[in-house]
Amino acid sequence: MTTRSGKLLTALLLGLSLSTSSLAAEPVTPKLTDKLSRLLQEEMRSVQAAMTTIHSAMVMGQHEDVAENAQQIHDSFILSQSMTDQDRKDLMSAVPEDFVKLDQEFHELAAALAEAGRTEDTDEQQKLFGEMTRNCIQCHSTYVSDRFPGVQAIKD
Repeated sequence: MTTRSGKLLTALLLGLSLSTSSLAAEPVTPKLTDKLSRLLQEEMRSVQAAMTTIHSAMVMGQHEDVAENAQQIHDSFILSQSMTDQDRKDLMSAVPEDFVKLDQEFHELAAALAEAGRTEDTDEQQKLFGEMTRNCIQCHSTYVSDRFPGVQAIKD
């Protein structure tokens, strides 16, 4: 699996994550195959666990843990191993171009957060973690509003 596809899956799971218009798009969840839906939910749980660990590590000054978990989010390792070529094709046909852009942004933020962890820059970690969280909310409100009807888009 390509890194791009792995990153797309992680963000899709995070939103099933990022900042476009505040108007809700048509949810992508109904367009996913059962396998993709299951894989994305599994990956989403992994991303959620990593985000929780990152938050705790930031407030405790555990920079190495921030770096490691942010890098895991960036790399999307678990889901990358589980997708076939057909799964990638199915995924790309189920999600709009703006979703892909949000996914790329989310993974760029995760990579930057990993670097901020490695350089022990707490201010930058906090800033990037906030941006990642906003991207998750934007994705949930735009692309998986059927799963998360209580999430409202953040107004810029």
